[in-house]
Amino acid sequence: MSDRHVDQISGTETTGHEWDGIRELDTPMPRWWLWTFYATIAWALVYVVLYPAIPLVSSATKGLLGYSSRGEVAAELKSVETSRAGLLEKLRTLPLSEIRSDPEMFAFATAGGKSAYSINCVQCHGSGASGSKGYPNLNDDDWLWGGDLEAIHTTIRHGIRFDADEDTRLSEMPAFGRDEILEKKQISDVTEYVLSLSKLEHDASAVANGAAVFSENCASCHGDTGQGLQEFGGPALNDAIWLFGGSREIILETITNSRKGVMPAWGHRLDPVTIKQLTLFVHSLGGGK
Repeated sequence: MSDRHVDQISGTETTGHEWDGIRELDTPMPRWWLWTFYATIAWALVYVVLYPAIPLVSSATKGLLGYSSRGEVAAELKSVETSRAGLLEKLRTLPLSEIRSDPEMFAFATAGGKSAYSINCVQCHGSGASGSKGYPNLNDDDWLWGGDLEAIHTTIRHGIRFDADEDTRLSEMPAFGRDEILEKKQISDVTEYVLSLSKLEHDASAVANGAAVFSENCASCHGDTGQGLQEFGGPALNDAIWLFGGSREIILETITNSRKGVMPAWGHRLDPVTIKQLTLFVHSLGGGK
């Protein structure tokens, strides 16, 4: 007969442990719980045998089934690449204009272009391509170097003032004040004239003198009426769109010290198909001509 203590209320033996008169019941685990526990152990052993499980120094056990989640992903990616191969080849060989006029190809190209834009371009032009101070808005019709497909393609491929590319877009705005090309009064007068071109508040008494200064020093790049000249990358000055801002102070600063933003030449970083996709995506934003 067992000499272990039995709890009078529950009829269950105790473990023999006692603290301040309190005894611990030796209640057995439910059978269903024990069998579930044993089943999980058996499942773990089977899993270790069949699947990769035990890490080694530079790899892991392969498992009898030879399954690999990496291999599964690789197979899926290969399947996707195979299904896209025909469309990618068309993108590689067809002119931009033909891709733009083919609804299926255009949709495929802009989807890829949007992904490429999200990785490479949002840092400067913004997630909505609306730009910011010093970085052009790609949704409007104001294009420094042209907004048709070929012009956009050239800009993306060769960049702007990017020294590593021999065919990069180049424009050079003089620092009229810093380099003492113009006197302070002349810079002040031409600032007022530029303000007048875009119908902003200006000093009318300085406009005539400013117009003369503009004609001699600025019209060759910005056009006789400030309409801009895309062949030189000269921005239009007669609208409400400003890359760095259109206040009197900012325009004065621009004329005095110049502006020379740089855009990378993506032809050195991205493959030709991706550049085409980017071109078509940017063109689709609404401002492309």
